[in-house]
Amino acid sequence: MHGTVTPELWFQMPEPAIEIRGLSFWYGEKRVLHRISMPVAKNKITALMGPSGCGKSTLLRCLNRMHDLYPGNRYAGEAILKRDNIDIVAPETDPILIRLRTGMVFQKPNPFPKSIYENVAAGLRIRGIKNKAVIDEHVENALRLAVLWDTVKDRLHESAYRLSGGQQQRLCIARALAPEPEVFLLDEPTSALDPLTTDEIAEVILALAEKTSVLIVTHDISLAMGIADYVAVLYMGVLVEFNTVDEISTRPRTEHALNFLTGRARVRRKNGS
Repeated sequence: MHGTVTPELWFQMPEPAIEIRGLSFWYGEKRVLHRISMPVAKNKITALMGPSGCGKSTLLRCLNRMHDLYPGNRYAGEAILKRDNIDIVAPETDPILIRLRTGMVFQKPNPFPKSIYENVAAGLRIRGIKNKAVIDEHVENALRLAVLWDTVKDRLHESAYRLSGGQQQRLCIARALAPEPEVFLLDEPTSALDPLTTDEIAEVILALAEKTSVLIVTHDISLAMGIADYVAVLYMGVLVEFNTVDEISTRPRTEHALNFLTGRARVRRKNGS
């Protein structure tokens, strides 16, 4: 049932925030994910890793129902949001609700063409919250969690586009945090940032795990090993290994995981050698 997650590890882990069970996904006729089964541990950081094109971002977007924005895509299997036992990918599940409960931050900062305040308040307004005092409180709390409040507290009504790239990414983190999601999804959130800003975002992500469950896609092995509690390695849409960060960094069980984590790759030369 649990693929490459050993039964011993599964039962040793904290209660999952999401339990993924045999999840497959198709872009039209092309199958991209093959029966993925793994937990997203509650209040822990899980890193999704693997070579480019292996299905990491596809899996992440399944958990936010982003694929529903495009026609012809199809899910099979389940992804159970454990708090209310809701299947994220079931046709009857409201994608808008899921996007509030599984906040997502993308590779490049994508602030709305609005003020800093309205960017963070957007999800709250979608939830139907109208009380200004309540919105103010959530906006401030989210900006504090994203380590941005002290920088912007006197600029809340300025355009979000006036922030630096790293600040815009932290704003996007705050925007996703404001509706208090149960799971926080990050798709290569530091790939467009310099090393110093990457370190700052890493500190933010570590702090987030005290409030919510984190699933992060990254190619940055040092980032994953520095912040993750668990690591899942995908290869060609298949979950080939899942383990604690300590185990997978020192004793990977599969060749695919070993090759990826050590930076080795097979290259087919033109002459076939």
